[in-house]
Order: sequence, then structure tokens, then C-alpha cells
Amino acid sequence: MPNALISTDPIVSQNFFLEIDGSVVSILSSVSGLDIEMEVVTTEQAGANGKVQVVKTLGKANKAPDLSLVRMAAPDMANDKLWAWFNGIRDKGMANADRATQRKNGSIVMYDSANAEIARFNFTNGWPSKIATDQLSVESNDPVKETITLVVESLARVK
Repeated sequence: MPNALISTDPIVSQNFFLEIDGSVVSILSSVSGLDIEMEVVTTEQAGANGKVQVVKTLGKANKAPDLSLVRMAAPDMANDKLWAWFNGIRDKGMANADRATQRKNGSIVMYDSANAEIARFNFTNGWPSKIATDQLSVESNDPVKETITLVVESLARVK
């Protein structure tokens, strides 16, 4: 008799992409920070005989994580969309008038082995705050990777 709790195959985390404003920007090798968390407010009160009682209640705000995206280093930085976005912010800053154009909405989209979308994490008002290149070594034959940190205002799993 099959178990109804495990009647479907699990999601396999091997096929996922970064979309910015609806178009695929980069193939990724790793993503972390897909944490959807609600802020918890803790209140301490003195009860009978002065005993401290702790009450935890749900807060109003959701915590926005920083996303950490790992990909193979772009061979041509000048034509790479993520590097162009990062350099534009680094070189010009984010003036009040430019914030709407510098911050972008996007998604981490997961696909199954038949390339059908099976999960989607949407973020709003994201921007790259850091691009870190792997350590280089003459003893390694591994491809060079970059880790991009995206600061986002909100994250939600919608599928």
C-alpha cells in the first residue's frame, strides 16, 4: 500500500536559473539564501511572584535574505549582464532618481529533467552588492567560479 505522503517524486536541485525582469540572465551552479522567514517579536513580562514570562508573537515584517549565487566566471566581463549591472551601481552609485532602474525584480527558477518549471522563488528590488572570484591556484584544474551577493527587499516562493 503506497504512502500518500510520498506519492510524488522529490524535487531534484540540479536544474535552476536566474531570471531578471523575465529573461534568463545566468546559469548557476549553486544558490543559497532562499530563506523565507517571518520576524518574531518576543515580549517579556513579569507574572505572579515576579516570575518572568516570555511571550512570542508573530511580527508584521518578513525578513529579506541576501541571496548568494555561484556560477562559472564570465569569460567576457564586458558583455556579461550581471557584471554590467554590478559595475553600473559601483561606478555611479544609486541616486534617489536611479533606484527604480538599478533595483530589479527576478526569480530563481527550478526545472525538472524534462525542463518543465517546478518551483519559483521571486525576489523584489534586488541589486548585486558583491561579486567574489574564487581563489586562483596553479595546482588546480577546476573552472573559476564567481559568487554574487544579491541584496533583496523580499523573497517569496510562488510555485
